Amino acid sequence: MGQWKQQTLSRKNWMAFTGLFLCLYLVIHLLGNLQLFLPAERAHTQFNLYSHILSGNIIIQIISYILFASIIGHVVYAIIITLANHRARKIKYHYDRRGAVSKWYSRNMGLLGTIIFIFLVIHLKDFWYVYKYGQLPLDANGHKDLYILVVSVYSELWYVVLYVICMIALCYHLLHGFFSAARTLGLYHPRYARWVRIIGWVYSIVISAGFAAMPVYVHFLK
Repeated sequence: MGQWKQQTLSRKNWMAFTGLFLCLYLVIHLLGNLQLFLPAERAHTQFNLYSHILSGNIIIQIISYILFASIIGHVVYAIIITLANHRARKIKYHYDRRGAVSKWYSRNMGLLGTIIFIFLVIHLKDFWYVYKYGQLPLDANGHKDLYILVVSVYSELWYVVLYVICMIALCYHLLHGFFSAARTLGLYHPRYARWVRIIGWVYSIVISAGFAAMPVYVHFLK
């Protein structure tokens, strides 16, 4: 039992570290994509230049490898922890009262995570893969025209709706993950619990709303 607890704690630590790294990446990714809210002509030029600079920067390439490793590690550890918890439940309760003591998104992290993972695969296929290996036209400055691709993809209403739904799932996933990581790393001290909750709510809403606003803005106003 002691070894099982130690292994579980270690896995949760890795979940927390990979999750926090992904949270940091989301902030950087959102800040870069805010250029889409600029006037069309300026957004076209700056967004393509931004993408070109990132694609040719060795440091960014190294970070991208860490990012993919973090995503894979986060998913794998989530599956391992979920399976281990199921195996550990040898006692079947007559009444399930989890709803009285936990939030619905805490009990459905597997579902939320699956939605986000499927969305991530689609998102990477439509943007990252096409930018890296597809045949994109060049803009006036000779850069791959990722902006045109973004506008083209977000012109599809079904994609915009799917994007917004997935960002709602991301919001709740981040909310639970932020609190869970704080507890795992020992940061959820009673003295700081209120601030952890406030930061968690603000971060989750701002990140998710910021990303959700992009396809909506591009679809209806570009």
